[in-house]
Amino acid sequence: MTNKEFPIIETERLYLRAAAKDDAKDMLIYLSDAEVVNHMGLEPFKTIEDVWDEINWYNSIYNEGTGIRWVITLKDEGRVIGSCGFLNRQMKHYRAEVGYEMNRDYWGRGIAGEALNAVLRYGYTHFSLERIEALIEPANISSQKLVEKQGFIREGLLRHYEYTRGKFDDLYMYSIIKAEFK
Repeated sequence: MTNKEFPIIETERLYLRAAAKDDAKDMLIYLSDAEVVNHMGLEPFKTIEDVWDEINWYNSIYNEGTGIRWVITLKDEGRVIGSCGFLNRQMKHYRAEVGYEMNRDYWGRGIAGEALNAVLRYGYTHFSLERIEALIEPANISSQKLVEKQGFIREGLLRHYEYTRGKFDDLYMYSIIKAEFK
């Protein structure tokens, strides 16, 4: 980390904070789950070292100013159950892309929506973002529903936008503008 202090976000049920090396065991649980990483363009993680690489990436985007990734913990449990944050931040254009993933044991409880809402609010308040984007595979219906519930609009299909795991992926482009955020 740099000298700047990593921000902590608190919601009704959650603490969002910086990832620490000690979180790797919790993170490996969901990052090694094929269903969790299926729509992320990643192979399931196999080792703690894979997770340390992910944590190092979180640190690098923060230090470079191109993004920020919070790990998600439930206040009453403390263990890491997912992450959410910004990447591809373009300060000159007041925009960033948002991403997230969650341990499958916690799907369907509104936790991802609570975390995403807090991260969006942070982006508009502290980064002065005007536009936040989400790139989502067409088959990832639950992620589409999650962002639509937050007010994102589907703008269109980006054909063969990414090359991951040996194939080209189409991605829907979603966005939400600051004035649309509730």
